[in-house]
Amino acid sequence: MIRLHKILFFNLMILGSMITAASYSWLSMWLGMEINLMAIIPMLMKKNNKFPAEASMKYFFVQTFASTLIFYSIISTNLLFQWSLISFHSQIILNSALFMKMGAAPFHFWFPEIISGLNWMNIFIMSTWQKIAPITMLTFNLNIPLFISMVIITSSIIGGIQGLNQIDIRKIMAYSSINHTGWMISSILLSIEIWILYFSIYSMIFINITYIFKKLKVFWIQQLPFIFNKYKSFKTIYFMNFLSLGGLPPFLGFLPKWLSILSMVNNKLYFTCLILILSTLITLFFYLRLTFMSFPLKMYEMLSPLFTKLAFLPIFFNMTMLLSLSFYLTLYSIL
Repeated sequence: MIRLHKILFFNLMILGSMITAASYSWLSMWLGMEINLMAIIPMLMKKNNKFPAEASMKYFFVQTFASTLIFYSIISTNLLFQWSLISFHSQIILNSALFMKMGAAPFHFWFPEIISGLNWMNIFIMSTWQKIAPITMLTFNLNIPLFISMVIITSSIIGGIQGLNQIDIRKIMAYSSINHTGWMISSILLSIEIWILYFSIYSMIFINITYIFKKLKVFWIQQLPFIFNKYKSFKTIYFMNFLSLGGLPPFLGFLPKWLSILSMVNNKLYFTCLILILSTLITLFFYLRLTFMSFPLKMYEMLSPLFTKLAFLPIFFNMTMLLSLSFYLTLYSIL
């Protein structure tokens, strides 16, 4: 049942991010992020469940500390409306706080722990929408490329390696989000249009995966063999979504990574590009680890009757998002 106060706080959360994205001063950007923070805390809470309450409290403390650093970097200079004149140490503090806000490594310590205490809908919000405001602020403070490149490399490596030894699917998705955050930061260094495309496609793929996990009520990797023996109709869609999230052609998830790699090569960022590609191979390993439990079919099973058990809209949305790479390639060649 949808509660009215949830709708109110959801609208305030969207409003806060939109204020940050549309502002022309650091102070109003910070104000929008605070509105977003105050709105999402009640959304994380759940009655008669201590784990979301604990996660929301941790999230509040971490975000408050990051907001304090942002506010300090703003007031450390009197030039609130002139981005280019902020001092060097204030830029470092501001970028560090923004990376902490979005959960990028090495400021990621809070992200997997909080994600592991939330439901799938809140995980989707934390992994996608909550990154818009800090990344928007980051676009105005890209004057320290060496520091940002270190964060990109650290996020990609930690997001890949730390996800290998996890059995909690929510933590696996959290480290996957950290890895994709490194890709998003690298794309925003090169082109805002590539970042918008990357973020949009990542959000569409991620909502497909969270929909499946929410529908099946899966949280641990040990549940997958038993769940998919019962719900066989989700097997192929589940497998294809993870391959798309890993960036394998011919799925749609390959397109933003391909454009990011082309931009990095054209800008001679060879080392960063190499680290991102290698870390993506590591993340693809634990994606396959999750999907191998659902991939095999018995000899007498056929795929065609399985799809009839699913609603038309989820099938159409998944197939459109997964297999529309050829459409984008055709459009790109025409333009």
